[in-house]
Amino acid sequence: MERKIEVFSVRDLRVRSSELVRAAEAGQVSIITKRGKPAVLALPFGRRLVDLGLDKDLALTLFEQGLVTLAKAARLAGVTQDVFLDLVAEAGLVAVDYPPEELADEAGSHGVRANR
Repeated sequence: MERKIEVFSVRDLRVRSSELVRAAEAGQVSIITKRGKPAVLALPFGRRLVDLGLDKDLALTLFEQGLVTLAKAARLAGVTQDVFLDLVAEAGLVAVDYPPEELADEAGSHGVRANR
């Protein structure tokens, strides 16, 4: 699932605060700006954040939303890619999301036959 980070200005919050809360409840990461510069990062608050901590939860959220690569997410989480892949699996997320025809094309271009 690929999303964009929603951006709210401090001024927007006066009229759009309920939108920010709804977005966070839906799992959306948002940035609040002050005078055009990032000031606050708004994250969904949930069990995963409490269990894993901010760094790992943020990395999983950004990875899940397609905003960072696996390698960048692992660095953000402060773990190796192998450990991050374990976190992805434990969170029930998909590590690689290829449409079947793209996977077959990719496998074929490397001399690998895709079994179906």
